[in-house]
Amino acid sequence: MNRILCITVLFLLLAGCVLPTDRGQRYIDGSFDEVLNSVSLLVLDKPQNNFLFLAQLEKIETISPVLSISHEPLYTSVKAWLSESGNPTTLTEYNIRFEQMGGIDGYGNVLFTGYFSPKIKLRHKPNLLYRYPIYSIPICQTLCPTRKEIYNGALDGLGLELGYSASLIDNFIMEIQGSGLIHFTDTEQLSYFSYGGKNGHPYVSIGKILIERDEVPQESMSLEAIKDWVDTQDEKTVVELLNHNTSYVFFLPKAVAPVTGTAGIPLISGVAVAADRTFFPMGTILLAEVPQLDEQGSWNGQHVLKLLIVLDTGSAVKKNHLDLYHGVGDEAGIKAGHQKYFGRVWKLINLKAPNGVG
Repeated sequence: MNRILCITVLFLLLAGCVLPTDRGQRYIDGSFDEVLNSVSLLVLDKPQNNFLFLAQLEKIETISPVLSISHEPLYTSVKAWLSESGNPTTLTEYNIRFEQMGGIDGYGNVLFTGYFSPKIKLRHKPNLLYRYPIYSIPICQTLCPTRKEIYNGALDGLGLELGYSASLIDNFIMEIQGSGLIHFTDTEQLSYFSYGGKNGHPYVSIGKILIERDEVPQESMSLEAIKDWVDTQDEKTVVELLNHNTSYVFFLPKAVAPVTGTAGIPLISGVAVAADRTFFPMGTILLAEVPQLDEQGSWNGQHVLKLLIVLDTGSAVKKNHLDLYHGVGDEAGIKAGHQKYFGRVWKLINLKAPNGVG
């Protein structure tokens, strides 16, 4: 477990640890040893906002009977609780128990990041401006080419180009998000590019590299900050940075439709969340103190208590880390890029469900 430690035991005894709280961390529940920990009482004083939760739940029940049936006892209990009480202290009266996430520090502080669906302009054929290809997945004998090899033309001539954009960093950001809405400017055609696979090489954070190089301060790091940095660089410098991330994502074009996650359910901003499937099966309901941000993207000192539903996954979303969906377009991207704060989270489980499912 990755705990925050004091420098010496003597300092701990004399002064105590000075634990960081600048990103919404709280230290009021003691320490935890596991990702999920049984707790018997919830006393929460945060304002609640579950306005869109039932709309997200309805999409699951309408579109995926299989997923809905697998969680039916919990879904029924939560709907009754919302209708009749809504007070977290009464959850057990509705046959609902809860397990608290241990947090990345072992003190219950779960990292919230954000993701979104980009909107990108493409052309079917390249020109002097639109010259950065987006690819469908190739057939590879072993590993597919690295990012550097792809940028150097490893996929040229294979007929895998889905379109060409005017921005290499926009393509890269769509890879990070895993999907995007596409506007073909040459035909006015609209499309949706969903995740189609990746090359199998390791993912490396370019944000971390920029921080290590003192190009962007750690406290200012976001997708917006990365794009601002890219805007001041020449193409060779940008390519050199991006090549550090050897992982490369391919896409699958689809007709325009609502943005869906791994579970195949249309995602509602602020409710749908990506999580580690090892601990949170698709359709899992979470009760979370979600950190709130101000207009500048900084934590405003507040948390709001919300019900979230796990409907997506991500290669970087593991254990005590949740990725909250923020919607479509540039504004959503800015908000998602700023989301890097902490809150407490509980997994809800129906007491009567077999094996603790649903």
